[in-house]
This record gives sequence, C-alpha cells and structure tokens, in this order.
Amino acid sequence: MIVRSTMEDIPSYIPDILENPIVHFTQRYDWDCGLACILMVLDRRQRQTFLSQFQQMCDEGQFGKSTWTIDLCYVLKDFNVPHRYLTKTIGANPNHRVNDYYKSYTLDMLRVNNKFRYAEQNGVDVRQCTVNYRFLIDHLGTYGNIILLISASLLYCDLCKFNKLPCEIRSCLSITPSYMGHYIVLCGYNKKLQKFMYRNPACKDRVCYIPYQALDKARKANGTDEDIILLYDKPT
Repeated sequence: MIVRSTMEDIPSYIPDILENPIVHFTQRYDWDCGLACILMVLDRRQRQTFLSQFQQMCDEGQFGKSTWTIDLCYVLKDFNVPHRYLTKTIGANPNHRVNDYYKSYTLDMLRVNNKFRYAEQNGVDVRQCTVNYRFLIDHLGTYGNIILLISASLLYCDLCKFNKLPCEIRSCLSITPSYMGHYIVLCGYNKKLQKFMYRNPACKDRVCYIPYQALDKARKANGTDEDIILLYDKPT
C-alpha cells in the first residue's frame, strides 16, 4: 500500500533504556549490507533458508549486486516478516542519476519503479513520509527493530570509535563528505545518554552507539531519501 503519511498507535510508556537482542551477521561482500541486515532479523530457520538460497534469491529479485530498499522489502515479504517501508520519494529518485554512488541507476530504474508500482498488490506496505528521531525511539520501544539507509561517511560509533575520527576531522574542516549508501539495524536507545544503539553489518559482532542528532544527519543525507523499514518483530 502506498499512502502519503503514517501514524502508529504508540503506547504512552516506553522504557528509558532498551536494547532489542538480535543475532549479528557480518556482510560478506561490499554490496550486501542490506541483505545482512535482513539476516539479523530473521529467525534461525529462516536464516538457514536465506543462506542456502542466496544466489537464487538475488536472481529472482533481479537486483544482482545493487539492492535498493524496495528490494529488501520484497525479500522481507517473502520471509513473512511484518514491516512497513517509509520513504520521502516513491520510485527511483531521478536526482540520484548524477550521484556517483548510483552507478547502475539506469539499469535499476525500471526494476525499482515496477516494484513500487506493484507494491500494494504484492502485499508490500509503502508510505511516503518523513519522521523525526522521537518516532524511531517510540517504534523501537513498542514494535521492534528498524532497518535504516544511511550515508556511511557520516556514521560512527561512540564506543568503538568506528569512523569517529574521520567524521570529527571533516566537521572541523567544514568538509561535506560524499554519499555512500549503507544499511544498519537500529536495535535500541538510551534516553539518558541520548543515543541510539545499532548493529553495523560492516563490523564484527557488537552494538554501536551514536547520538540522536548524528544519526539523524546520517539518515537524512542526500541520497538516502530518508528510507526506513519499520519491523514489527517485538515479542508480545
């Protein structure tokens, strides 16, 4: 379903500190971060099926080594994972044509637009809207994890110092980094520290921390279309 806004029935109370436990999975290639994020949110049996049918799934999805968020949603649907896709742009954003990161834009455009066009009849819930970080906190505390598209050049971790020094240097020099699309799993938050917890498929098994505002900057960078996959995987 494609609509222009989104609302969730958020209870009035969520905990101040939360980490949704998930099994970490490290991406195997330089292009499969989104698929690695899906592996993190599948159960054990689904994960085994996913890995055994990996190439077949890529072929049937027709995305090869260029996965867009809508591709990930179709994979989640195939595994019966309840989710909702929020994005600022319906279809392939023509502005990305000139972005060096989207080298295969012309080849991807037809596939991506068709998947958006037939999303509703294929049971994929797509909503055109933008949200703030408080919405992300509420969803994490109430419904489950979130797969986020971010710019890797703006992502860092306060604990392990992953990518933090380059980000600080760029900030001091007022350098605008180039866009590098990357998917992560948002799995928790700490309201006292005002930080999100996330798992990065490019790293080994660990939970990373990033301030609310820093994550907002990374997920709203030009090129992301503020793509968010809300997962409804919290045990009831």
